[in-house]
Amino acid sequence: MFGHFFKNRSDGVEKYLPNLVSWNGGGFDLPVLNYRSLINKVSSSIYFDMGENNSDFKWNNYLNRYHQRHIDLMDVLSGYQLKGRASLDQIASMLGFPGKLGMSGDKVWSCWLNNGINKIRNYCETDVLNTYLVFLRFEYLRGNLDQSGLKEEFELVRTSIDAEKKEHFDEFLSSWEV
Repeated sequence: MFGHFFKNRSDGVEKYLPNLVSWNGGGFDLPVLNYRSLINKVSSSIYFDMGENNSDFKWNNYLNRYHQRHIDLMDVLSGYQLKGRASLDQIASMLGFPGKLGMSGDKVWSCWLNNGINKIRNYCETDVLNTYLVFLRFEYLRGNLDQSGLKEEFELVRTSIDAEKKEHFDEFLSSWEV
């Protein structure tokens, strides 16, 4: 995954320059990518560029906290304050989304040791869904989606995951209150 995201210039970060959206990505996900890239000798000049090679990245890059190329929703919504932070599970549940459904990051290692890779994958997939749903509400909050657009996006998520016919997605859908 790490090598593909960074190194494959035909369909990775170098080609598409995606905006990244995360929950605590600055505190966890990006450092994991950085360290794993060091270990696996994976490089990406654009990911680490802060304006040296591409002037567009001076004020909007992946690494600096207040830029839009990586939106860490927990950081932004807490006003960049430690005291204001809440967990993804808390926010997702508060908004009527399923939340963690019994699994959490602190259980991943023991799950791995017990050959629970499928359970970990399912947890990560539903974590991404929760993050995306919170992001859609954030887009509504900042005026990038109106009520109709938000409803349409939610329906697209519902129909897309329903079409997958996977047990953990069925549980996710049945737990989604909205």
